[in-house]
Amino acid sequence: MSMNAAVGAGRWTPLRVVKGLVLLGFAVYCLVPLAWLLLAPTKTDAQLVGGNPLAFGSFDQVLLAWRHLVDYNDGVLFDWIWNSVVYAGGSLLLSVGSSVMAGYALAVSRIPGRRALLVLTLVAMMVPPTALVLPLFLEINAVGLTNTALSVVLPASFYPFGVYLAFIYFSTSLPRELLEAGRLDGLSEFGLFRHLALPLAKPLMGLLAFFSFVANWNNYFLPYVMLSEESMYNLPVGLGAVISGTPALNPANGGSFLPITRPEVALAGLLVVAPIVVVFVVCQRYLVRGILAGSAKG
Repeated sequence: MSMNAAVGAGRWTPLRVVKGLVLLGFAVYCLVPLAWLLLAPTKTDAQLVGGNPLAFGSFDQVLLAWRHLVDYNDGVLFDWIWNSVVYAGGSLLLSVGSSVMAGYALAVSRIPGRRALLVLTLVAMMVPPTALVLPLFLEINAVGLTNTALSVVLPASFYPFGVYLAFIYFSTSLPRELLEAGRLDGLSEFGLFRHLALPLAKPLMGLLAFFSFVANWNNYFLPYVMLSEESMYNLPVGLGAVISGTPALNPANGGSFLPITRPEVALAGLLVVAPIVVVFVVCQRYLVRGILAGSAKG
């Protein structure tokens, strides 16, 4: 009995109690807003403002909020959802493809100016994306591509972080002996990349795909500047338009009444969050392998 008591006392040391409380605090800090977001569409606006923030309302209210969102500007919500899929999907394919190829080339080849390119990649990583929006807008406007899908997809396809991550991955995880054996077997440089490097880079591509998708799915400022028609917005920009254009949420706006209140906006927020959760679940095993890959050489 005394041995069990000693073991129990060893498990609950003051340091472990403090660690547990800190972790519990972070869990509450992260989970309570998510719980509120999940429960908000189930209540009326009055219940959401004056009632228990974590109380459940009814599924009928969720259906009503959904109908109000669908009826907003003749179903423009579906255009925003489709646009988000196109913008995020197109940017993902281009950014992951270009990052993997560029990182492989920098890691394997000894091209002139290789070190300068790596330094420029690091510098580009440190530049805030918002600082590049104005020059990007001037470039896109000069070639007449504003208010098109390409005005959002092309700038988001440049992914310096992905290039550097791919360079680190291939530098540490791709055996040079494997490449030499492939050359002896007659493979071209592209063949080495296709048949040897790509199969080994699945964790890397899963990691890059997740980061790229999250960044581009949540992208607000770039589409806001590039797009001028409401039907071309993505979900984050469309949600901002709903909030700014609804008198119930923005009293300074003197427009006519629209049945869009806090529960509808919370439901729209869930539409933004849900795809990220799905992609995270799908890419979960690649995320762990991709983060750990290249941490040790050999």
